[in-house]
Amino acid sequence: MTTIVEGSSTAQFEPVRSALAQLLTSGQDFGASVAVTVRGELVADLWGGHIDTARTVPWHRDTIVNVFSTTKTMTNLCALLLADCGDLDVDAPVDRYWPEFKANGKEDVLVRHVLGHSSGLSGWDATIEPADLCDWERCTTLLAAQSPWWEPGTMSGYHALTQGYLVGEIVRRITGQTLGEFFARELAAPLNADFYIGTSAANDARIAPMIEPQTMSAAALPAVESETHRRIMTKTLLNGVPPAETSRTPEWRRAEIPAANGHGNARSVAAIQSIVSNLGAANGTRLLSEDGCRRIFRTQSNGIDAVLGVPIRFGVGFGLPNETTPFPSINTCFWGGWGGSLVVNDLVAHMTIAYVMNKMGPGTLGDERAAGIVLAAYSALLAESS
Repeated sequence: MTTIVEGSSTAQFEPVRSALAQLLTSGQDFGASVAVTVRGELVADLWGGHIDTARTVPWHRDTIVNVFSTTKTMTNLCALLLADCGDLDVDAPVDRYWPEFKANGKEDVLVRHVLGHSSGLSGWDATIEPADLCDWERCTTLLAAQSPWWEPGTMSGYHALTQGYLVGEIVRRITGQTLGEFFARELAAPLNADFYIGTSAANDARIAPMIEPQTMSAAALPAVESETHRRIMTKTLLNGVPPAETSRTPEWRRAEIPAANGHGNARSVAAIQSIVSNLGAANGTRLLSEDGCRRIFRTQSNGIDAVLGVPIRFGVGFGLPNETTPFPSINTCFWGGWGGSLVVNDLVAHMTIAYVMNKMGPGTLGDERAAGIVLAAYSALLAESS
């Protein structure tokens, strides 16, 4: 039976529809949505498949899903908004905004270190259970009290869960609002974007449950030669990281876990992230200056990440192209989520590409499914310009 992809696209971006259809008909995806914006205009808004493994419940236009670490692009955009208006200095020490954070040798941890995964706080010293992730005070208090695991700013170690609490607490100290509240008011509402960091019960019926891969274990960790990296990787990924099925629980959905529990669809991801690709304006509304967007491209680290075990170049809040993750333009920033979701912002083409799905792949750095969508979007763009 042929899977029908619903939604709309311009004639130029019909290849993106074909790419999504191939993922659904081949079984690589159960259900998914894809969106592409160019100069802030939605040129592809597509969805299809099912939210269940039995393929009995269709994926609808308003279906949303937990995008895991694609949430970080929203959280870090909140910090960039505050930096743009002068309320936050990314070169300042974190303790300027969060005095308790200064404890145990963290005087030199700068805000940009947190945004670039180089603060030395990629995990917790204390044992963290998945249920603890719903306890904001516990998670932030423990981070404020502990010492960095490496000299801040000298290398990256992916802050898989901690980045959301670190950035979120900085935002809370500056604004008096939780990260989810600030995001909803300053980003989602102006763009009428269907994305949430902390979802209400009213949204439960339209959330596609994640179809999980194998649970993280020591045997599944990437192979690394450095014993220091192995220690940091193990402490980060095997302490507190929940199984994917946790995302189905009300406790997870209601909590604000700003590195991991954002819920939305590709349309809402692209709507918000097009602020970046369109140099600060989206949907006729200017939310960020051009300089504020370009702040992202200040390289914070470029080398083997201590947690992910692969070469990554981090800017301020986003991943940046390097030799192993090339893009047509070096003025491109991106990040994705556990299982496969991805958003790409190209500031030269003024294009944002977003892909979210419910069938999770095994890794944290995306896979060929998202790559195929990105290639289709660029092929369409370049075909028109050639």
